[in-house]
Amino acid sequence: MSEPSPPGRRANIIGLGLIGGSLAKALTARQWIVSGVDTDLRRVARAREAGLIAANTLDPDAYVTFVAVPVLGVPDAVAAALAATTGFVTDVASVKAGVASRIEHPRFVGGHPMAGSEQDGLDGADADLFEGTVWVLTPTTTTSDDTFAAVAGVASELGAEVVVLGPARHDEVVAVVSHVPHLVAATLMNLADQRSEEHTAMLRLAAGGFRDMTRIAAGHPAIWLDICAENRPAIVGVLDDLLRELRITRDIVDNQQGDGLQALLASARRARTNLPSRVTNAELMAEVRVPIPDRPGAAAEVFGLAAELGVNISDFEVFHSAEGGRGVLIAIIDASQSDLFRGGLLARGFRPGIRALG
Repeated sequence: MSEPSPPGRRANIIGLGLIGGSLAKALTARQWIVSGVDTDLRRVARAREAGLIAANTLDPDAYVTFVAVPVLGVPDAVAAALAATTGFVTDVASVKAGVASRIEHPRFVGGHPMAGSEQDGLDGADADLFEGTVWVLTPTTTTSDDTFAAVAGVASELGAEVVVLGPARHDEVVAVVSHVPHLVAATLMNLADQRSEEHTAMLRLAAGGFRDMTRIAAGHPAIWLDICAENRPAIVGVLDDLLRELRITRDIVDNQQGDGLQALLASARRARTNLPSRVTNAELMAEVRVPIPDRPGAAAEVFGLAAELGVNISDFEVFHSAEGGRGVLIAIIDASQSDLFRGGLLARGFRPGIRALG
């Protein structure tokens, strides 16, 4: 009889759709023992047959439980997971304020891996889905440092870059970079489809940039009903801003304002070129060691500051000192951002040590 897997390599997944299935596949590939449940028993059976999960019940002593259910069901599912397990709990929904307002527990931290696929459900499960993506964590004042460090560590193991935002701020940001772009893509795709009835060549000519811009419209529509309901204020606000900007652009084009159009396009090109990317050359990196003060949420505060300053933490670990059990966070950042990050940490009362790796 084989020995049971240690709790540190055991996980639960509640909801075996695209994200839950990809989590199961990615963790199983890394020798985790994964238990999974879903309201669709046929989906559970398929996941078991495919070797994505080892059991179809919740492991009460699992190291971490991922809640991967539709947005409106997240708070109840998180509460149930906390009651049924002793380990850490997180979710993967793209709206965070709702669950943050209802769940106040030291073993919970909200999460949102910015990953997706045009494929639906378990059929789209991909062990590499999280590689190179951003995984947002939204700790609150009740989230323990151990919870934050544990969930951030798993996200990092799966190849993601961890970014910390407050729940409300997260919802505002994703409305701009995820939710409204999806609605715009869907609207533009529908417009092209309507015009194609008048011009049969329309969709045949729709290549290149049009296909790139509307690719996300191929996502499953059902999840967007919950997202738009839960994040309605932020989405409506961004849509209002977009309509205002489109009106400005329309007037520039209509009035043949060449200088204005040149400035608009140049500004957009510059902003697009300056989107951050992951730095991988070791000689361009620096190691930051930050002793964690004895106050709740200090480790998460370091990541929150990094997000605020635009500092990319490409890798990290947290370990506890032998003296007094206090922790030290070790992070790898772009060396060019060392002075900026050091200054920010000092201003927040941290005592960082930084050394170049090159």
